[in-house]
Amino acid sequence: MHPLSKDVSTREDTGGLGLMGSKLLVIIATGEKEKALAGMMYAGNAIKHSWLDDVKVFFFGPSERLAVEDEQVSEKAKELTAAGECFACKAISDKEGISTELEKLGAKVEYVGPIVSTFIKDSYIPMVW
Repeated sequence: MHPLSKDVSTREDTGGLGLMGSKLLVIIATGEKEKALAGMMYAGNAIKHSWLDDVKVFFFGPSERLAVEDEQVSEKAKELTAAGECFACKAISDKEGISTELEKLGAKVEYVGPIVSTFIKDSYIPMVW
């Protein structure tokens, strides 16, 4: 068994500090389909298999347009919004004219800057794709 597959919070080499936390922000920012799908796959599996205590997903920037224009990404976005809490950046989606389409996918279209900052202050770890 790989040593990191065990509960590393009890391992001696952590200096007694344990893990940083088990709350994650998956920020899908890329406009590249393959990268976006990889991040979405990780987020979906982390939610489905309860790998972490909480996972929030954010579509930001080019990924917002990708989510509404690419059928495969749209379907994965619908799955994610059904499984957990997903947000999209209102400032960008309003500018791009795609807020309604993102809402139809199930995303909460909001100004995400303060929301992301609050989650980080609450010990969520950002993972950007």
